[in-house]
Order: sequence, then C-alpha cells, then structure tokens
Amino acid sequence: MFATQIRQKESVFYFVAYPAADLLEKVQFMSRYYGEGEQIAPEEPDHDEVARFIARVERSDRAFQRQLSRVKVRSITNFYETAVSQPPIPGTVLLFTAERLRFQPTRGLDSVGDLVEPDGKYLIIDGQHRLAALHFYRRDRAEDARLIHVPCVIFDGRSEDFAAEMFVIINSTPTRINKSHLVDLYERVSWASPDRKFAARVVEDLYSQPDSPLRYRINRLGGRSRQEKWILQAELFNEVHRWVTRDWKAIEAEGGGARQAGRFYGAVRDFFKAAERVWGDAWGHAGYMVTKPVTLKAMIRVCADLAASDAEPEDGRVRRWEQRLAPWEVLRREFRAEGFYERFPAKGQIERVSRIQRRLASAAGIGRRSEG
Repeated sequence: MFATQIRQKESVFYFVAYPAADLLEKVQFMSRYYGEGEQIAPEEPDHDEVARFIARVERSDRAFQRQLSRVKVRSITNFYETAVSQPPIPGTVLLFTAERLRFQPTRGLDSVGDLVEPDGKYLIIDGQHRLAALHFYRRDRAEDARLIHVPCVIFDGRSEDFAAEMFVIINSTPTRINKSHLVDLYERVSWASPDRKFAARVVEDLYSQPDSPLRYRINRLGGRSRQEKWILQAELFNEVHRWVTRDWKAIEAEGGGARQAGRFYGAVRDFFKAAERVWGDAWGHAGYMVTKPVTLKAMIRVCADLAASDAEPEDGRVRRWEQRLAPWEVLRREFRAEGFYERFPAKGQIERVSRIQRRLASAAGIGRRSEG
C-alpha cells in the first residue's frame, strides 16, 4: 500500500490512506460495540501485554460502558450517513503493530513508497469508536463505504511500552482514562517524573506485597480481588506522592531507586500494622470510619510526620509505633460511622482530612513537619 514515511527526531512512522474494507479486516477491537441488531465482539488478547492493557481500560472506564458506547457509535454512524460536503473521518486513526514493516521508497523519493502490511492485526491506539461506526455503516451502505479511505498513522516495530505510552498520551483526559488508571503506567511512560514513578512503586507494593495491611484493599485498574476496597488507587497515590515530594531531595540523593522505595513502603506498612493493632475491632469495620479514605489519607500524613523523626531503627518499629499510637484507642467512639461527619465538620474532603489529621496527631503527640 502507498504510504508516506514521517520522521520526527528519532521516531519513524507512516501515514496511509487506508481503504475502509481493507482496514476493517486488519484491526482488532478491544471492546464490544453495538449497532442496530448487531454487535462487534471484542477480540481476546493472548500474549500481547499492550492489548490486555487497552482492553482493561476500555472495559473499566465509564466512557466505554455499553450504553454510552452504543449511543456514541450510533451518533458517529449517523454522521457518516448524513455527511456530504464534510469528510466523514477527517482525523487520523492511530494504529500500532509490534511487527517491523517493510518500506520500499519510490525511486527518487525517500519519504513516499510502498509499505507492506503486517501479518497480524493492528491495535487501535485511538479511533475504536470511529472504526466501529464504520463497520456498521459499511454493513448497510457497502457501496458508499467502498469510497471511503481512512487517514491512518501507523507505528511499527516498537516496544510494548511505546504503545502503552502512546495510548496514555492520546487518551489521558477525564472522560477517557481516569487518574487511577494512569498510576499503573507511571513506571512505564518516559515522561512521568522520577518522583511520580517512585510514588507509584510504593503504591504498587502496598497493593501487592503479602505483608501489606492494604493488600488488595486498594481499588485499582485490573484488580481481581473480591475483598472490600477501602481507597481508590489515585487517592492513595496522591497522599504518598505528597510525602515523596516533600522528601524528594533526600530520596534522590540516595539514588531514588527500588531500595529507597522499599524503605518508604516499609515505613507505611509498619505504621498501618501498628494502627491496625491500636484500632482493634474498628479496623475494617463497616460501623467505623477508620479504614475509609478520609481517615486513611489522614493517617498517611501522620505517618509522614512520625517517620521523619522516628523511622530508625527499623527493628522493633511496629511495636514502638504501636505504643506511640496507643492514645488512639480512646478515639474509637469519635470514629464511629454514625455522627462522624458532625464530629468532623468540613466544607469538603480536603478540609476534613486535615481536621482528622490534626486530631490524630494531637492525640498521639506527633508534631507536624513544616511543608517547606
């Protein structure tokens, strides 16, 4: 097929005007799409990590729920049917294949020539709804669809991380991928700052490590645990990142790697272990607000202040911190769910977290560090 090779810095990709029928045979859909009396079944990715990631996002985010997907595809299909002077698909569809495609330049021209299609199917980085609508439009108006060429940008032969990063860059808006989904990728995308990658690593350990009191209690993308979730991944990330940002100069001076992240995780783990012992039956109890997001976030802030002055030695830290947090035992009644919001009045969650933090820190005699 005829293609234009585009070079930008060290990147090489291709622009192709793909005939609709040919393109629809070469793409795989990660979500189920509905038309009038017909549906497109999603293709289950086998060993393709990027395909699995895209499928999880597409099936998890509200923008891709069945009803909204149906309405959106129907709206685009209707536009294809009514567009006359306007081009039906003016914007490019972004495709990815891990295969290295062969490009043969035309004699005398370096940037245009013949591009050989991949043996497998393309992943759609951006444009699934448009192509789903094109599928249904082609079913009803095959002759009209035959005249449509879809502008496509094709990325080939790259790593899976590259494809995942492209997907995030294109789709990272509130209606497409929410913050919790993006946290999963901070360690995979090159543009994420080191402090964000560091915080994401700590949150990942809090979710997955066997000794974490929050194991499987974090509501995150792709989580399969049936346990009750206590806090959104994005909320937990924000608090951990707040702490990391405050200590980043010292963390970076020590290398900012896995070892430092492990130490950071260890402090949070030990703090919650100590807190769990002190709260007793109130920990994880539906009748108390101890493991609700506002209290967990407040406790992380108290943990940051405590760790600043008493993180070492690590040996015996859980027991030492349990003794430090012992005054919280008498606060259990204050953290009952009934009347909780009256006891901690606030205009919003940000103010309420601060009020709870002050109450907990004061009870345990833990001074607050300067934010500077």
